[in-house]
Amino acid sequence: MTIDGFELDEDFARKLDLADPLAGFRHHFYIPDGEIYMDGNSLGLLSQASESSVLQALDEWKTLGIRGWLEARQPWFYLAEELGAKCAKLVGAEANEVVATGTTTVNIHSLVNTFYQPDSRRRKILADELTFPTDIYALRSIVNLRGFDTDNLVLAESGDGGFLDENEIIALMDKNTALVFLPSVLYRSGQLLDMKYLTEQAHKRGIQIGFDCSHSVGVVPHDFDKWDVDFAVWCSYKYLNGGPGSTAFLYLNKEYFDYEPALTGWFGYVKDRQFDLDLEFEHAKNAGGWQISSPAILSSAPLEGSLKIILEAGIEKIRQKSLKLTAYLMHLIDNVLSRQPYSFEIGTPREAGRRGGHVAVVHEEGLRISEALRAKGVISDFRPPNFIRIAPVPLYNSYYEVWRIIQLLKEIIDEKEYKKFPRDRKRIS
Repeated sequence: MTIDGFELDEDFARKLDLADPLAGFRHHFYIPDGEIYMDGNSLGLLSQASESSVLQALDEWKTLGIRGWLEARQPWFYLAEELGAKCAKLVGAEANEVVATGTTTVNIHSLVNTFYQPDSRRRKILADELTFPTDIYALRSIVNLRGFDTDNLVLAESGDGGFLDENEIIALMDKNTALVFLPSVLYRSGQLLDMKYLTEQAHKRGIQIGFDCSHSVGVVPHDFDKWDVDFAVWCSYKYLNGGPGSTAFLYLNKEYFDYEPALTGWFGYVKDRQFDLDLEFEHAKNAGGWQISSPAILSSAPLEGSLKIILEAGIEKIRQKSLKLTAYLMHLIDNVLSRQPYSFEIGTPREAGRRGGHVAVVHEEGLRISEALRAKGVISDFRPPNFIRIAPVPLYNSYYEVWRIIQLLKEIIDEKEYKKFPRDRKRIS
């Protein structure tokens, strides 16, 4: 027995699986044959429930045609709001504060443009240099569209290239800051930022704040209303298991329902009068008012099934298992793979309250080791410069799979298998 309660042998991994209250959910998912799938922080797996909801939508399109907008089992006309109400339970929001719509980047443009109201003094947006690049691309274009130079996009810096210090971010919240937009979890290292603290400190300075929660919703519980977050966006194809390119979500604090959406479209119109087709836009006084285009029904349909499973499992139980899986993975790396000749390091915070759902495993040969893992049937991914991201997803990954990955990493180094692979990164890694 080790100091933190984990043991290193295979039997211990099996015992953890036998005692796992969420183990039965694995059978709800399609696990690729012969693979250990640990890439749910990039693309979650298909569940039987999502498959059924997609087939249902296809059948309704086939048999109902246009009548599906009101006569489908879940009428398409209200699908975005219904999915939003379900997802609201995962983020601590009221049903009408969340809507399924668009894509993450489009929703960033929509909400940031709504909240970014620069004046002669406050015109800077504060973000960070470790966020996913699409956020920076969007923010930079928003600043440029207002006629400002990119110096008005301030990026909090990282001292070590992996982590951010909340207090250093707060120190940049000055009298010239108009808006703050940050990630909930850093996509490389898996660091979970203290959203509650950051929101409190922004509001103390009269600054509104929003978050990109793509790497946390579905694996980390949130409490947006209690924390008084102003707005948030997130995708649904990672821990929400909605499928490639599935419809994203946005959250709008009810305090701002009367704000005018910056990007408008007909599906944001007052719902019961949308088909009046009036040329004067009047937005719905809820998150649905920030919809732009007609909902993508076939890209939204999987979410009906996937959210059902997540809500059945319970986000708190999902979080508990996630923390245990990632702690177990880090423990095995520390005790089996940290010394020479293996030299693996952990690039993710150790503290439970400071990490999301994946572990960043750091090695100077990270790219080639990641490729060698894939050749052995382990699906993880690589992020420059040297991060192998391993995401044991509570709903379908097992403790034994975590243990098995450690043995495979050991083999890859012992046999120098990584040397068979080129140093050049593929187009998708």
